[in-house]
Amino acid sequence: MGRVPRTSRDETTRIFELQEEVEQLKEAVDSHAVVDQAIGVVVALGRMTPDEGWAVLREVSQHTNVKLRSVAELILLWGRRGELPPDIRAELEDVLDRYGPTQVPGAPPLEQAVPPRRRVSRPPRR
Repeated sequence: MGRVPRTSRDETTRIFELQEEVEQLKEAVDSHAVVDQAIGVVVALGRMTPDEGWAVLREVSQHTNVKLRSVAELILLWGRRGELPPDIRAELEDVLDRYGPTQVPGAPPLEQAVPPRRRVSRPPRR
C-alpha cells in the first residue's frame, strides 16, 4: 500500500491562503457582474456609452456615500421592482441630466407649478 504524504505546516498554510484567495476572486467576479448589469440599465436609460454609464454609477456612489456595488444592486432591484430609494433616485436623475435630459421612470409626478420637462431628442451616440 502506498503512503499518503504528510503536508508541512507551510504547505497547509499556503493551501488555506489559496482557498481564501479563490473565495475573494469569486466575490470579485460576482460584484463585477452586478456592476456590469447596472451599467447596462443606466446605458439604456440615458442612451449613453458604457463608459458614461460607468461614470454615472461612480458619481451616484460618490455623491450619496453609498458603495458602488450597493448602488448597482439597488438599480438592478429597481429594474425588477420599480422602487429606488429617494436619495439614489434624485442623484441618478441629477447625474443623468448632466449627460442630457432624462426622466427616470417611476419618478414622483412633478408639482403643478412646475411645467413638465420636455425630452430633447439627441442624435444617436457612436
